[in-house]
Amino acid sequence: MSAPEEQQDNRLKQAEKITSHPENYKVCEGCGSIVVLRAVTCPSCHAYRFDKTATRVVAQARDLAMRAANSVLASDMT
Repeated sequence: MSAPEEQQDNRLKQAEKITSHPENYKVCEGCGSIVVLRAVTCPSCHAYRFDKTATRVVAQARDLAMRAANSVLASDMT
């Protein structure tokens, strides 16, 4: 499996995990990242406003699973 295919597969698995238990997650209103419910601020953009409705979490997980990753991670900076 090539790197892009592996990334897509990982994104699909993560989306499946999130959509099966949306009550454990929330969507950052600043950047659209999905974070665990206990997060106080978004680790990506440091925003503090979230939408924790199951409908929004599921819709965002599906949307993120179907598109390529475009976030800059700490590991990208090394």
